[in-house]
Amino acid sequence: MNSTGDSLLRQIQYPGDLKALGEVDLIELSKELRKFIIDEASVNPGHFGASLGVVELTVALHYVYNTPYDKIVWDVGHQAYGHKILTGRRDVFHTNRKLNGISGFPSMSESKYDAFGVGHASTSISAALGLAKSGELQDFKNRHVVAVIGDGAMTGGIAFEGLNNVGVERSNLLVILNDNNMAIDPNVGALKEYLLDITTSRTYNRLKNEVWNLLGKISKLGANYQRLASQLESAIKTAVLQQSNFFEALNFRYFGPVDGHDVVYLTKLLADMKHIEGPKLLHVVTKKGKGFSQAEKDQTTWHRAPGTFDKDTGQLHKVGSDTPKPPKYQDVFGHTLVELAERNDKIVGITPAMPTGSSMNIMMQKMPSRAFDVGIAEQHAVTFSAGLASDGVVPFCNIYSTFMQRAYDQVVHDVALQNLNVVFCLDRAGLVGGDGATHHGALDLAYMRAVPNMTIAAPMNEMELRNMMFTAQLSDKGPFTIRYPRGRGVNINWQQPMQEIPVGRGRKLSSGDEVAILTIGHPGNFARQAIQKLATEGISVAHYDLRFLKPLDEELLHEVGQHYHHVITVEDGTIIGGMGTAVMEFMAEHQYRVRIRKLGIPDRFIEHGQPEELHKKCGFDAEGIFQAVRSIVKPQVFSNAG
Repeated sequence: MNSTGDSLLRQIQYPGDLKALGEVDLIELSKELRKFIIDEASVNPGHFGASLGVVELTVALHYVYNTPYDKIVWDVGHQAYGHKILTGRRDVFHTNRKLNGISGFPSMSESKYDAFGVGHASTSISAALGLAKSGELQDFKNRHVVAVIGDGAMTGGIAFEGLNNVGVERSNLLVILNDNNMAIDPNVGALKEYLLDITTSRTYNRLKNEVWNLLGKISKLGANYQRLASQLESAIKTAVLQQSNFFEALNFRYFGPVDGHDVVYLTKLLADMKHIEGPKLLHVVTKKGKGFSQAEKDQTTWHRAPGTFDKDTGQLHKVGSDTPKPPKYQDVFGHTLVELAERNDKIVGITPAMPTGSSMNIMMQKMPSRAFDVGIAEQHAVTFSAGLASDGVVPFCNIYSTFMQRAYDQVVHDVALQNLNVVFCLDRAGLVGGDGATHHGALDLAYMRAVPNMTIAAPMNEMELRNMMFTAQLSDKGPFTIRYPRGRGVNINWQQPMQEIPVGRGRKLSSGDEVAILTIGHPGNFARQAIQKLATEGISVAHYDLRFLKPLDEELLHEVGQHYHHVITVEDGTIIGGMGTAVMEFMAEHQYRVRIRKLGIPDRFIEHGQPEELHKKCGFDAEGIFQAVRSIVKPQVFSNAG
């Protein structure tokens, strides 16, 4: 028991310090850990609800297991704030998601306690199996491996692939299914209903007590362990006969459902389960946002703290002025999709578990029969869209840029190869901010550019987004990608009619004599700011907005090649294989003697931070563009300025 008068949490630097506590102390420690997360998130917003929901589970895991020798893999990482705080990062947790601070997700480069780096859903079981097999091959004695996966992540195809392989390998592995019926939005699909059936099943709940009574005796009965383990298995199989259990069918021993907020019970249970060999699945029922009433009531909003807030009342702090802000690209997408669908009855919407983040929820509310949330299943979302398009439907498939990486083969094989009119709307393109390297949409321009039949467009503002969406749903457009960033651009006139943009047609926004700046997408606004500043120094710069990466506007590029010796390309994507590379290839092919400087995301993974900080760090914000032009036009002045 704690007798120092100091808080228990302050005594915990690393998981080994937990071993000095009694089981009853874990109740108080869990309260303090939850309060610490709330206190920190109130001033430094981050992923909030999921971490609150697994506080007791986190404490129990680190109390029972010998980390980092034992391995805990956290799926996605939204759940891992408590884990980070208990593993040496409490005193730097205030830097979470900030530039040069700790990552919002588990990261192997950050801590030896982060057994596997995560940020995308559904990977934990496969990674944990790899760790388990590695332990067997290297003869690591008595090492335990645990995968903690949320029920939302369990809808991802790779999770089922992992379960299937674990069942064949029969490795000593524990999968903990954190069942809170939520991903970011409420879970969907047959698995959700199945877990609900298990949770409410009279058969399982009647047998649960006798099963746990048997399990609780295991550690006390020594030689009788094998007999009781056999009884335990028999009892569960009896339950299976009365209600089929999916996990048992895959050779997992299924335990649960159990209360995920009873830390003492969880501790005893996990300690006993360490003695059971082979694949095991523990079904833990938790409440997302546990301990903070606003997060419990509105779990989608409080998945990530929606700004700074009063930690006692939950009242959000007001930020900025009362001046109306431009709409977000996401909201323009959502409202425009409904507007187009009202005109074109063949349009449908598809999202893999991101209806609120992508604003697909607007269509779901107004046209529920024509909008589909398919769960965390990007591959399925793309091929489902392809099936719809093959029969004349026009699907708008909205997937975050970084998540589209998971469905690349489906884009190539199921959509592009068959030249189907699927409209891919890649949200969160470019540098997204605090989520960091796992979520930056850095690669889509390059990877989509390699796909035959694909049209690739990027709007400089929200009106351009509306026009591109209008264009994409017209007949015979084939595979069509529109990518746009998270956040706001400029105010738009909703009464202005949408119009078709000729595919592959860019535009000249300003004339100039000395340098040509070529942009695609939102960074065109940075270039416009830089050009205004350059004009005050008498530097004349032309600005071309390409609009389309594929097909390129060759007429526009010929004009640039014929009139300018210096060209700067600006994009919020990787400079390896992106728009700048395409321009260089064009100029070389047509033998234009043009010096090209590419500004964009460099060939490395970019850490977390505010988007403005990251744009500056990568050198393609307004100031970076200004300095790049100035170094060409006035190299001596630039050199002397340092």
